[in-house]
Amino acid sequence: MDSLDQEILNVLRRDARTPYTEIAEQVGTSEGTVRNRVERMTEEGIIERFTVATRKGNVKAMIEISVAVDVDTTAVSERMAEWEEVDFAWQVSGEEDIVLVVDASDTQGVNELITQARELGDVMSTKTRLILDEKLG
Repeated sequence: MDSLDQEILNVLRRDARTPYTEIAEQVGTSEGTVRNRVERMTEEGIIERFTVATRKGNVKAMIEISVAVDVDTTAVSERMAEWEEVDFAWQVSGEEDIVLVVDASDTQGVNELITQARELGDVMSTKTRLILDEKLG
């Protein structure tokens, strides 16, 4: 991955629907070059997916989860990533092992996710942080 790939990714991070012609203009190359590079980065797994960020009045939160030392954190996070309200399931270093970024319809929905996580035998504890505001970087 070179600096042009990085510039293309920076544009896509802000808005994955940006037309290739507009990306090309912003980064100083041709539309065909942008198209080929995005296809290559997708095939190579550099771009994992294109996603949508919503602002529909839901409650967004981070649920931080600690699991037992002998637990396969990857398996637990993969299972949690399948939950409908989960936008991201991150494996992290520090006190917690997994952070879920969730988008629930209300605080009761967030609480239900916390309960669902705690009901897994591998989960030792949870901490929750409501996301009050977010800005695109």
